[in-house]
Amino acid sequence: MSATPGDLCYQCNICGQISTTPLSTLEREFRSCPTPECGSTARFRSIVYLLSVELFGEGLALPEFPERKDIRGVGMSDWSGYAVPLAEKLSFTNTYYHMDPHLDITDISDWEEGSLDFIISTEVFEHVAPPVTRGFENCLKLLKPGGVLILTTPCLAVPGMATHEHFPDLHDYEIVEVEDGKFRVINRTVTGEVQEFDDLIFHEGPGVALEMRLFSEDDLLRDVRAAGFQEVTVRRAPVWKYGIYWDSPHSWPISARR
Repeated sequence: MSATPGDLCYQCNICGQISTTPLSTLEREFRSCPTPECGSTARFRSIVYLLSVELFGEGLALPEFPERKDIRGVGMSDWSGYAVPLAEKLSFTNTYYHMDPHLDITDISDWEEGSLDFIISTEVFEHVAPPVTRGFENCLKLLKPGGVLILTTPCLAVPGMATHEHFPDLHDYEIVEVEDGKFRVINRTVTGEVQEFDDLIFHEGPGVALEMRLFSEDDLLRDVRAAGFQEVTVRRAPVWKYGIYWDSPHSWPISARR
């Protein structure tokens, strides 16, 4: 595969193929692996890289992962491009909020605590109903001692910025369609006050995956540590070997160990 000046030649650590991508297009959510069957983004590759480092002590491409069915983990609505091969290598279950296998991270009553070696949560916690710390606490409960949470969520590394909760008093709420393609949150607070919110942000089309908050990085790290995680690391450095890079100072992947 030929490269021109400004291109990055790397191995996609999900499909294993050698890829060449213009560095200018190597963004967090851009489908930059040109292999048609893959099309991974830098974020997807960062998840696999970080999981590999945390489990095996080195960055391996997914096809190189050892088969270790003794290692148990779950994902939260993960991309099938890496979820399917992960399930072939490890005891991995991709869970969902609205269908089986079901996991609501705010209510883990149906799950065995202390049973998992790892949890992958990528682009989920911005949608978790408040208080968001409850979700992080439940992640900690599900993990074995020494287990690891691999986390990404949109967050800004802006000094002095605080997390912006869109619905800080959310309690008993519903999302209703008020006209074609327009939705409203109607909330009844703990004290009985009725609140209505328009100008909603959805991440997967109208009416789906309501954004509850925009994290600041400082508050996100504080929330994770407050839940009881001991080793919390933001992985900001690019990994050129696997095409992991984005030219925006935000939303880097995080590992957090119990």
